[in-house]
Amino acid sequence: MSHFSSKDSSLDNLLRRDPRTEWIARNRLHPLHSSVVSAGQGEVRGSSGLLRKNPHVIGFIGPNGIKRIDRANLSSAGLNSKKRTGEAKETQRPLHIVENPDAYIMVVADMIGGRLTSHDKDILGLAHQLVAEGNQNTAVVLVCFGESKETQFDLAGVDRLIHLSADEFEGFAPEVRVAALIQIETQYRPEHWLFPDSVHGGSDLASRLAAKLGERPAAQAWQVTASTTTSRGASGSQDIRRETPRILMLMEECANAIEDTRHQVLPLDLSEEFIVPSGSCLLDKGQIEVDSNAVPLAEAEFILSAGNGIHNWDQFHSAAAALGATEGASRVAVDDGFMPRSRQVGASGTWVTARVYLAVGISGAIQHMQGIGQCDKVVAINTDAGCDMVKRADLAVIADSEAILEELTKLAQQYSLSKSQEEKSDAA
Repeated sequence: MSHFSSKDSSLDNLLRRDPRTEWIARNRLHPLHSSVVSAGQGEVRGSSGLLRKNPHVIGFIGPNGIKRIDRANLSSAGLNSKKRTGEAKETQRPLHIVENPDAYIMVVADMIGGRLTSHDKDILGLAHQLVAEGNQNTAVVLVCFGESKETQFDLAGVDRLIHLSADEFEGFAPEVRVAALIQIETQYRPEHWLFPDSVHGGSDLASRLAAKLGERPAAQAWQVTASTTTSRGASGSQDIRRETPRILMLMEECANAIEDTRHQVLPLDLSEEFIVPSGSCLLDKGQIEVDSNAVPLAEAEFILSAGNGIHNWDQFHSAAAALGATEGASRVAVDDGFMPRSRQVGASGTWVTARVYLAVGISGAIQHMQGIGQCDKVVAINTDAGCDMVKRADLAVIADSEAILEELTKLAQQYSLSKSQEEKSDAA
């Protein structure tokens, strides 16, 4: 009996493994993955009984000292699910308050489509860096023209807001906009004027304002402090350093966007009513319709891109025409002869910076993912829920591409028809 009891006691001391729990912990797509990992049940032991490190855990620091990032955004997805079930409360950023500011820094945003771009947010972050180096009681003011659809000015770092929404500021109206900036300059005397160095109007407005004020601006600025500014020169092959001027045209990623605070976004008004200047030399007659495929791929704002998952190419071309999108393709589609080489997106093709990139049937090779790294919003249509493109996408549709493209084409045609009918009724 003593022999059996000693055997039983040795069995009790054995560490038992649960292969199913370990498998769930390794499979990030399993429905129970989050609950197993959060409960600490996903520990994996080797044959020696020692705990093995799980490199898939968010925040894991590898041997090179780099912390693992959440490519699939699973941590925020889990947080959102907790919010829906009431298990966690949303963490609110601390409010940054500037009462009775002593000075101002004006940021004139591009506001493409009525919303702040990543370029605009970088410049707002730089404005707060300049505030941190100088007078702490300086307010960062955002100046925007026309229609605004932005709902998160507070999270972008806007202390004060000047929104000029009159009809005179719509479309291409640089003379009117510069006249408004001159009035703001006269009333508030800002320490700096910050503009995006872009083709969307920022560099044009900055140049016009500098000419009116007799200032020497800094163009292609990418490193800015309160004392010195470094700009790109000679097609980006040289750096030019000078004293920081009042008017700056800034490149993308000139600073980090605001992530830790929220701001007041208090309205800032002009002391006098704005008077539209007479004798304008420019007349905006509106946008004209162009062939979307005539737009260079690197400059296109909306790209419909095809991959190996496309089998009905006539339908793909029809959908691109109905949506008004510029056509792109993966390397596989180009190598198979379905699309010309000029339409290839990726590190071995064209690097794109579209506002919306709609990837249809593209799994997401590393070269392709590099080429779309600067796109604002990525939408993926794919039947493989675990492919890299779906993990990268801001919105993913797991379905057959032909059915989705057919429905998108119908909706786009219905919208175009209703819009044309409204225009005819307005003209009548």
